[in-house]
Amino acid sequence: MDGTGNLFSEFVAALPETFEAVTVRYPAERYLQYSELEDFVLAACPTSGPFILVAESFSTPLALKYAATNPANLKGVVLCAGFATSPVRGWRRFLGLLLAPLVFRVPMPSLAAKRWLVGPDAPPSLLTAVRAAISSMQPKVLAARLRAVLACDVRADADRIAVPILYIRAKQDRLVNASCLEELRRIKPQMAVVALEGPHLLLQREPRSAVDAIVRFIQSGNPTGGRLIVIGATHRLGVMTMVSVARIECGQIWPVDKNVAARSLQAQHSSTSLNTVAATL
Repeated sequence: MDGTGNLFSEFVAALPETFEAVTVRYPAERYLQYSELEDFVLAACPTSGPFILVAESFSTPLALKYAATNPANLKGVVLCAGFATSPVRGWRRFLGLLLAPLVFRVPMPSLAAKRWLVGPDAPPSLLTAVRAAISSMQPKVLAARLRAVLACDVRADADRIAVPILYIRAKQDRLVNASCLEELRRIKPQMAVVALEGPHLLLQREPRSAVDAIVRFIQSGNPTGGRLIVIGATHRLGVMTMVSVARIECGQIWPVDKNVAARSLQAQHSSTSLNTVAATL
């Protein structure tokens, strides 16, 4: 939820050289509702030429809302650690709404960041970067964004999306669990799914695995290329090895030998011509 864009350098570095990455940053001193953040997505998305929309975590409801308008040149949506309704349910959701103003008044402890965001074996540099990005935000802004997550419901928007969707799930995600994926699959049964080893901040911890899945998705539905619009955000509460890869089929996960996949990815990167715009919420 930090919106600084400072945590995507490893992911951008893992993109093929044929990609062009642009990061869109949001004000750290004031809260913008999902409806207001849509203006930033509109500004980043091309008015002509095909593109794929990629969103991470806090940004996934925003991506679903935008994609529901079905722009003529939108060819697909990628959701990483995504959700259509609050990922926290029941009494914990009400507790989160109650405690949101208090949670962000103190710096995030390293143990909390490791447990909820980056994993216990995260590189010290990533841990430091995450804590610095969160600390750079006004506590009231983070609290308001947390309340927005806990209150969101974009299921009706998801149902209106006409383009293919890829969902990338982090297997060790402690914030967004499998129920969020299953909820979206009930709405979009043909949604493609890839599960990768890693914590909630998957694009930061496993950028090569994520890029591999995204490139395969793009080529499966848009082989002639286009633009990739990446909108992402981190929650409060670089390893670049390919731990787990998969061939994408509608609604299924098909494991692929990682050595074969690595060679395939290299060949794809050399033959794919894409421009990338990265917008971080």
